[in-house]
Amino acid sequence: MLKVSGLDVDIGPTPILRGLNMEVPSGTMCGLIGRNGAGKTTFLRAVMGALAAKAGAVTFDDNDLLKSRPHRRAHMGIGFMPEDRGLVPALTVEENILVPVWATGMEDWQGRLDWIYGLMPEVAEFRSRGAMELSGGQQKFVAFARALMVGTKLLLLDEPSEGIAPVFAQRMGEIMKNLKDEGESVLVAESNDKHLAGLLDSTFVIERGSIVSG
Repeated sequence: MLKVSGLDVDIGPTPILRGLNMEVPSGTMCGLIGRNGAGKTTFLRAVMGALAAKAGAVTFDDNDLLKSRPHRRAHMGIGFMPEDRGLVPALTVEENILVPVWATGMEDWQGRLDWIYGLMPEVAEFRSRGAMELSGGQQKFVAFARALMVGTKLLLLDEPSEGIAPVFAQRMGEIMKNLKDEGESVLVAESNDKHLAGLLDSTFVIERGSIVSG
C-alpha cells in the first residue's frame, strides 16, 4: 500500500502541495484527477524522490520513502512514467525499456519483458527502432513499458493520454483495463477520467495542491 499523510511540497518559495493525504491499497487502480497546475506532477515527483517534502509522511509497504534515496524506488517495485516520457535518444526502444533493469540488477527480467510485449504488442513490433524515430504517441507506449519493467508492485503514471491522438488514448485505456484484470496496483494522474471510465476503484480530485474529494 502507498500511504501519504500531510504532504507539503514547495518549489522554491512557492507552496505547491498542502497537507495532501492519500491511500492506494494494493491491487487497486486509483485516479488522481485535476486540472493542469493542480499539483499532480509535483505529487508524483515527490513520491519518487525527485522533489523534497517540506512536511508529511510517504510510506510504501512499510518503507519510509522520504528517507529513501530516489533510486531505491525501482528496487522496491515502483515504476514511474513521467509526462514528458524521458526516453534516452541514443538508445533503441528495447534498450530504453531495459534501462531500469541495468540500473537495479533485476534478475529474471526476460519473463517480465515478454509479458510486457504480450500486453503491448505494438511496442514489440518497433523494439529495434531508435526511440526518437517514433511518434509522440508511440514514445508514450515505450515510457509506459519501461515503467512496467520494474513496476511490479506499484505503477505511477503521469498523464499517459495527454497530448496524443485519440486512437492512442483509446489504446492506453485498453492497456489499463488489461492491467486492472491482472490485479496491478496503479495510480494514474490525468486532467479528467474520460479514458478511465469504469476502471478506477478510487478517484482523488486535487485542487491547488490538496485533495478535495476521494
